[in-house]
Amino acid sequence: MHLKILEYPDKTLREKSVAVEKFDALLHNMLDAMYPLMIQTNGIGLAGIQVGITKRILLLNIPDEDGEQPKENLIEMINPVISNKKGETTYQEGCLSVPSFYEDINRFESISVNYQDRDGNTTFLEADGLLSIAIQHEHDHLEGILFIDKLSSSRRRKFEKEYKKMLKEKKTS
Repeated sequence: MHLKILEYPDKTLREKSVAVEKFDALLHNMLDAMYPLMIQTNGIGLAGIQVGITKRILLLNIPDEDGEQPKENLIEMINPVISNKKGETTYQEGCLSVPSFYEDINRFESISVNYQDRDGNTTFLEADGLLSIAIQHEHDHLEGILFIDKLSSSRRRKFEKEYKKMLKEKKTS
């Protein structure tokens, strides 16, 4: 399965993902194809919608203290539901679907997540720090929300101007 990361302003990124009902070989193949793409593109998270799969699936692999992302640290979340949102934090986020752009985004400091694994088993996770931020970021993708949607209107206008300029430069180089 060959996958490619969709980039803003691709309209697919605005679609709301649908629940996974079949935990079969096709789902496993999608997850297995998403992982190397996320790692090769220096991502710490990747939602299905970012590769054109409109299913409620996401991957996370937060780097360890050495900056490594060993496969045993991979978290695959299917049909995640976030609850117990507490506190507030600001983190400079980037996105594989909005390359070369980083912005401070407000998120909940800690969350709880109920989700299913690749075999359909229900799992519960409490997260804080970067893991909490990454889960919220990827979960937003499942709802058709990009991190740039959380910017103030003035910052969003500035982003649109900078992004158009960057795309123009990319085309001419």
